[in-house]
Amino acid sequence: MFRLIWRQVWRVGLFLLALLVVYQLWMFSCIVWWVWFNPSTSQFMEDRLEVMQQKNPDAELKHQWVPYSRISAHLKRALVASEDAKFLGHEGFDWEALQKAYEKNLKKGRIVAGGSTISQQLAKNLFLSSKRTPWRKAQEAVITVMLEVVLTKRRIFEIYLNVIEWGNGVFGAEAAARHYYKTSAANLGPAQAARLAAMVPNPRFYDTHRGSAWLERKTGIILGRMGASEIP
Repeated sequence: MFRLIWRQVWRVGLFLLALLVVYQLWMFSCIVWWVWFNPSTSQFMEDRLEVMQQKNPDAELKHQWVPYSRISAHLKRALVASEDAKFLGHEGFDWEALQKAYEKNLKKGRIVAGGSTISQQLAKNLFLSSKRTPWRKAQEAVITVMLEVVLTKRRIFEIYLNVIEWGNGVFGAEAAARHYYKTSAANLGPAQAARLAAMVPNPRFYDTHRGSAWLERKTGIILGRMGASEIP
């Protein structure tokens, strides 16, 4: 009887392991595909659309893909300055930033800082749900390594610029530029770019609180850092 139970447990374990391997291979194949082709959506975009359509069945996302060359260098510099100053130098993880975030969160007794790189943020947005679990963080790390191995920094940044959230149903640089400034992503000026970068940590809130004093301070800080930002 014990042997029979053990065999069943072993078979279930092997089946689950096989599913995990297939899932990893599927994600890896998607990333390889994105070397040449643009992702039309992301897991986070689909999650947000589902939430929006629960309130309004006709709701749609604002999203328009634009190539890297048609996105303002000011916005690129602003995002690197704000989100990941060591983007070109690391291989997916900024260990110093993660350590600082951990110490800050420990001191505050709650999560107030993330320390995630642009690559980690992209991994999360492309494939994962918004639920915080240990499994999710581990999977995020695996996807981040895949992105860094398969894609160039420029391609990672191009996809990031086109899929990150910038407001309620607003995704990507082009939609954000038109939503907030009635212009294209290519025509964003330094101050506009810095303000958009400042919104990234909590875009839905700042979409409805555009006069926030914190947003103004953060915009000024990013403006001061943009000149030293290196972009691919």
